[in-house]
Amino acid sequence: MSSQNNVSNCTSTALPLSSEKTSLLNQPRAVWAVGFACVIAFMGLGLVDPILPAIGKQLNASYSQVSLLFTSYNAVMAIAMLFTGFISSRLGIKGTLLTGIVIIAIFSALGGMSSGIWELIGLRGGWGLGNALFVATALTAIVSLSKSGVAQAIILYEAAIGLGISIGPLLGGELGAIHWSGPFFGVAALMVIAFLSLFIMMPKAPKKSPEAAAHKTNILDPFRAMKHRALVVYGLTACLYNFGFFTLMAYAPFVLGLEEHGLGYVFLGWGLLLAITSVFMAPKLQKKFGTNKSMMIMLILFGLDLLAMGIWTSTQWLVIAAVVFAGALLGNNNTLITTAVMNAAPVERSTASAAYSFLRFIGGAIAPFVAGKLGETFNSHVPFVVGGAFVMMSVIFLALNQKHLKHIDLAASH
Repeated sequence: MSSQNNVSNCTSTALPLSSEKTSLLNQPRAVWAVGFACVIAFMGLGLVDPILPAIGKQLNASYSQVSLLFTSYNAVMAIAMLFTGFISSRLGIKGTLLTGIVIIAIFSALGGMSSGIWELIGLRGGWGLGNALFVATALTAIVSLSKSGVAQAIILYEAAIGLGISIGPLLGGELGAIHWSGPFFGVAALMVIAFLSLFIMMPKAPKKSPEAAAHKTNILDPFRAMKHRALVVYGLTACLYNFGFFTLMAYAPFVLGLEEHGLGYVFLGWGLLLAITSVFMAPKLQKKFGTNKSMMIMLILFGLDLLAMGIWTSTQWLVIAAVVFAGALLGNNNTLITTAVMNAAPVERSTASAAYSFLRFIGGAIAPFVAGKLGETFNSHVPFVVGGAFVMMSVIFLALNQKHLKHIDLAASH
C-alpha cells in the first residue's frame, strides 16, 4: 500500500505526542497495573548489565561468549514476537502477560543456578521468550486501555521502561557484588511481585461480542503487515540502530574498568536520562522538527557518540559520559519511533508491534556477538566504531525512504 493510502487509514488515530488534552496521569487502574509490571520487568534487563565482566571471569568465558547472553535473548525474542498476537488473541491480554512473567521468572531462576556459560546462554533464550510475550502485549494493553490516547499511552509505556532500566543496574550492582548469580535470582523475585500485582490489580477483560470473540489473530498477520512500506522502513531502521544500542549495552561494561557497583551507577544515569527524555523532551522535539527529522537528529548524535567511544576508548571518564549521554538520545528516539510505528500501517497495533519488533531485534541479536568478536580479533576501539557506522546507516536508510513516511508527520501536524 502506498504512503498516500496509508494517510487515509492512519490520520484518524495518529496523534502528535504533545497534542493530548487528557492528562497523562488520568489513567484506569488497569493501565497502572501494567505500567508497574513493566517497571519491574525492565528492571530485569538492567540488572544483568553490571555483572557481565564478573560472569566472564567466574565462568571462564570470553567477551564474545558472554555477549551471546544478549544474542540468544534477542534472537528468541525476535522470532517469538511474530507469534505474540496469535497467542494473546487466544489467551487474552491478562493471560498472556501473566504467562510471560512466569516464563521470565522460571528461566531467570534457572540461570542463577547454572554452572556454565553455554547453559546460561540457553536459559537466556527462554527468558527472551517470556519477555516477548510480556513486552509486546504490555504495549498493546497500555495503548488500548489508556484514556489519554495513543501518543500519551506510548509516553507512559516508555517512561515505565526507562524507570525500570534505570533502577535495575543499581540493584544489579548491589546483588552482583555478592555473586554474579544474585541478579538472576533478583529478577525471579521481582517477577513474582509483578505477577501478584498484575493478577490482583488488573481486572478481567469484559466479555466480547460474538463478532469480536470470533476474531483471532492469524499467525501470518505480522508477515502480511510487512507489505506496508512505512512499517518495514521503521523496522529496518531500528534493526540498524540496534547494532549501536546493543554494542553499547553488551560491550561497554568490558572497557569501563569498573566493578559491579560502579557499572550499576553508570547505567543508572543512562536509564534515568532515557526515562526523562522519553517523557519530557520527545514531545517537544516532535512538535518543533517533526517525527522523522527528530529521529534522524537523535540517531546522528548517537552515531557520533559511539564514534567518540571508539576513538577515546581508553579514556574512562569520556566513555562513562558517552554511555550516560546515550540514554538521552535513545529515550527520545524510542518514544518517537514507537509512536510512528503505531501509526505506520492500517493494521491492528499488536500486529504492527509484532512485525516491527521482529525486525528490530534481529539487529539486537547479531550486534552483541559481532562486537565481542571484533574486540577479540582487533581491539576494543573497533566495536564502537562499527556500531556507530551501523547507526549512521540507519539515518541514511531513513532519509532515502522519506516518501513512504510522509503520512506520519502529516498526521501528527493535525
